[in-house]
Amino acid sequence: MDVERVFHMTGGIGHNSYAKNSSLQKKASDMVKDMTLETVQELYLTTAPKSLGIADLGCSSGPNTLSIMKEIIEAVQGTSRKAFHTAPEFRVYLNDLPTNDFNSIFKSLPEFSRDLNKEMNNGPPSIYVGGYPGSFYGRLFPNNSLHFVYSSYSLHWLSRVPPAIYSEQGKSLNKGSVYISESSPLVVAEAYLKQFQEDFTLFLQSRSEELISGGKMVLILLGRSGPDHVDRGNSFFWELLYQSIAILVSKGEVEKEKLDSYDVHFYAPSKDELEDAVRKEGSFGLDRFEMFELEKDNHKDNESYATSVAMTVRAIQESMIGQHFGEEILDSLFENYRRLVGEEIAKEGIKPITFGLVLRKL
Repeated sequence: MDVERVFHMTGGIGHNSYAKNSSLQKKASDMVKDMTLETVQELYLTTAPKSLGIADLGCSSGPNTLSIMKEIIEAVQGTSRKAFHTAPEFRVYLNDLPTNDFNSIFKSLPEFSRDLNKEMNNGPPSIYVGGYPGSFYGRLFPNNSLHFVYSSYSLHWLSRVPPAIYSEQGKSLNKGSVYISESSPLVVAEAYLKQFQEDFTLFLQSRSEELISGGKMVLILLGRSGPDHVDRGNSFFWELLYQSIAILVSKGEVEKEKLDSYDVHFYAPSKDELEDAVRKEGSFGLDRFEMFELEKDNHKDNESYATSVAMTVRAIQESMIGQHFGEEILDSLFENYRRLVGEEIAKEGIKPITFGLVLRKL
C-alpha cells in the first residue's frame, strides 16, 4: 500500500475526526511543553534572528496543530521583550503528507491570529503561515531556512511497511500479527529496525541541510523502554488491534487472507537505537533525552479510557484499515477494540512509552 497516498489522520471536525480525538497526544505534548519552550527561547537568545523560521513536521489537523505554534510565538515574544530586542517576524511552515486535511488548519487561521493579537500589548506579531505537503523523509525546505523544527507523534510512522517482511511471492512473514509480536519471526523485528534506521537517518540528513548552524529540533515520538519489542505498551495496542480484526474473521466478516496481509508502518524505537542513529548520522548533538509513560487519567474510569483510546486509534488508522479491509468494518472493529482495551486495563495498566528529544545542529 502506498503510505504517502493513503495514510492520513481522519480530517474534518466530525465525531471520528482526529480534531475531536487527539486529547492523548495533547496530554503528551503538554508533558514536554516546558522542554519545547525552553529550547526555542534559548535558541532565540543565542541567534537573535530578525526572521524566525519554524517548521511543524507531521502537523496533522485539529486544535493541537496551532496551539503549540501559538505557545512558541508567545514564548519568543516574551523573551524578546525581556532582552529588549525587537520581536522577530515568524515564518511558520506546517508540513504533513498531501492527504492531510490542510483546509481545516487554514480555516482556523483567522481565529489563531485574533487570539495572538488579543494577547499582544505591543501590536500584533508578523506571522507568515504556509502549508508544505510532502514526506519529511526527504527535503522540504531551502538550505538554512529554518531555526527550529518541532515534530510531535510523527516519527514512529515509517515511510513504508518494511519490504523484508514479505516473501518472494509477496506473502507476509508476520502472520498472526500486524506488528512485532511474540509470534513474529526474528527477521520481522530486524526488518522494522532497518526501515526505521533508514528513515530516521534520511530525516536527520534532510533537516541538517534546512536548519541553520546551531538550529534545534524537539522531537516527540512513541518508543519502548528496553531492548524487548514486546511490552505492555505501544506493541500491546497493536496486539489488541490484531485480536479485534481476528474476531471479525471468526464471524466471517473479514477474510483471513486480508488479515494475514495487513501490517502497520510503525516502529517504536528504544533509547539506544535513537541515540545510535543520531551518533552515526553525525549532523546533530543530542542535548536532551526524556522518557515518560502516558498513564490513564485517575479521574477516568476504565470504560471512558478505553473509549478514548479506541477513538484515537480509529482517527489515526482508519484511512489505512478502510483502504485494506473496506470501510464497512470500521464501526464493529473499533467496538471490539474498545471492549478489549477495557478488559485489559481492568486487569493491569497499559503504559505506552513516549520519548522527548532535543537535537542541535552541529
